[in-house]
Amino acid sequence: MSTVWEAIRLVAATDVVIAILASSIYGLVVGCLPGLSATMATALLVPVTFYLSPIAAVATIISASAMAIFSGDIPGTLLRIPGTPASAAYTDEAYAMTRKGQPELALGICLWFSALGGIAGTISLVAMAPLLAEIAFSFSTFEYFWLAIMGLMCATLVARSSPVKAIAAMLLGLLVSCVGMENPGGVPRFTFGSTDLLGGIEVVPALVGAFAVSEVMRALLLPEPPKLARRRYGSIMAGQIALTKTYWRQMTRGNIVGIIIGVLPGAGADMAAWVSYAMSKRFSKEPEKFGTGHPEGLVEAGASNNASLASGWIPSLLFGIPGDTITAIAIGVLYMKGLNPGPTLFTERASSMYALYIIFLIANIIMIPLGIMMIRATSHVMRAPRASIMPVVLICAAVGAFATGNNLFAVLVVAAFGVIGYTMEANGYPVAAMVLGIVMGTMVEQSFVTSLIKSDGSVLPFFERPVSAVLAAMTFAALLWPVAAWLWRKNFRHPRLRSA
Repeated sequence: MSTVWEAIRLVAATDVVIAILASSIYGLVVGCLPGLSATMATALLVPVTFYLSPIAAVATIISASAMAIFSGDIPGTLLRIPGTPASAAYTDEAYAMTRKGQPELALGICLWFSALGGIAGTISLVAMAPLLAEIAFSFSTFEYFWLAIMGLMCATLVARSSPVKAIAAMLLGLLVSCVGMENPGGVPRFTFGSTDLLGGIEVVPALVGAFAVSEVMRALLLPEPPKLARRRYGSIMAGQIALTKTYWRQMTRGNIVGIIIGVLPGAGADMAAWVSYAMSKRFSKEPEKFGTGHPEGLVEAGASNNASLASGWIPSLLFGIPGDTITAIAIGVLYMKGLNPGPTLFTERASSMYALYIIFLIANIIMIPLGIMMIRATSHVMRAPRASIMPVVLICAAVGAFATGNNLFAVLVVAAFGVIGYTMEANGYPVAAMVLGIVMGTMVEQSFVTSLIKSDGSVLPFFERPVSAVLAAMTFAALLWPVAAWLWRKNFRHPRLRSA
């Protein structure tokens, strides 16, 4: 009980309260602007966290990401332009409700069920993480190696592009993580005689460049989105309790799917939203109403995407494996603030963990009043010209990169990864898979080399230890799944043609 009181004291600190409120408003504004994703909003916050206490720093990441995921629904509902990738799954449905004269109902659904989904995800984090931490104490470098490889494989499988392109992007990220001297042998690799590359490629500048600068480049080539006409909204939350009673099964299913997908490394809120919307239509008694402004799909997908946010922190806090691109950024902040991910975090820094749980709950509770205020202010925020927003984003990215190492080379890294991220997206290669490779490359290599040193060069312990063997089997299953699916389609999809 003393741990809980200590956690409450940590959260009640003035700097933490200000950080939660300020980052929540920031997340709502950035998520509401078309083209500015929740990941980019989070990445641009990293320089600010240098000057905050550990709890306040993590609070900014949690609050801004939760708000941005919801706020991305606003332009999708009103203009049919998804503010974040997670909103794209049900943009047509929400916009159909707006055309029917029900924008308040659509936005109310997105707000209410996002908040409930976030609370459900937080409960899963509280319940599952300490339990899994006990199991994680028995893990050695053999298990961590397979866990990291499985995370990389899962990230490539759930990518919306082809698995081949996702694997190529992931391998590029692993190659980037090899640059520098920070490897088990201490040997300079891929430095090409540059002293700036001896320290390797910093994760934060690479993330900011790949997500923020590439978005600026893309915005230069896309037409200006249509502006929202000024209008007055009725009651935003009217009818939400009735919808909760009507669609409680869909809400529960969305929460469960979001929690499961959030735990998978590299999946994230956008994948949870797409899967839940598809499941809602598949199991609905009225599938013909989908796409015409039917609330059922909105309820399930809205409950799912925010539930995945909190559960995505489970692998991040336990193993240092990012659940999505937002937690990939959060891992960097955790290491920077001395909250090194791992099972010992739940024993040696228990009060800090409880503080994170409380912050998740607060962020999802205050989402409702702040979300209502944001919806009513949309006619002002969404009228901001893109020409005035993008230069500010670019300046923030450059200043933030410089602050990470106090050198100009980090700014060049941001620019280079902006070009790389833009080129990859333009050709269908998922940037998230590359980022996952950069973040996890060091863990994969160090776990592998350390394990070989322990076993005197033998690979048998990778398969002999019980937990390691199970993780190895799951990894190979994930790797061979696309091949099995292709063979199934080839041999069983058209049996009549084959028999003829």
